Amino acid sequence: MKRLPFKTLTFNLFILLFLVQCKKEEIQIVPDCIQQKIDVLKKEPVRNPPAKLYQYTYKNQTVYFFPQYCCDLPSELYDENCALLCLPDGGITGQGDGKCTDFFLERTLEKLIWEDVREN
Repeated sequence: MKRLPFKTLTFNLFILLFLVQCKKEEIQIVPDCIQQKIDVLKKEPVRNPPAKLYQYTYKNQTVYFFPQYCCDLPSELYDENCALLCLPDGGITGQGDGKCTDFFLERTLEKLIWEDVREN
């Protein structure tokens, strides 16, 4: 049986490890109550545009933003305890509920936490 040269074996091992790392999904840690909202969305029909969840810092706290996805439906903004803070936009007027009119100006550190990648 012919043995592979050490350099070839090392190179193949490096490529294998690189490919494994490329396919590894980044694990997002969210509060259980937010994860439950994601789980509910996964059971609903696929939205167009796809459902998404963003994390931001707003007024010195971590918040979770579910963008609107249709017509007159509002977006939703939750704190870490799943308390609904406001409806930043959407709704009949397109302006949300008016409780956090500065959200889009004041939010920072945007991070896409989840996106529904199912096919329609």
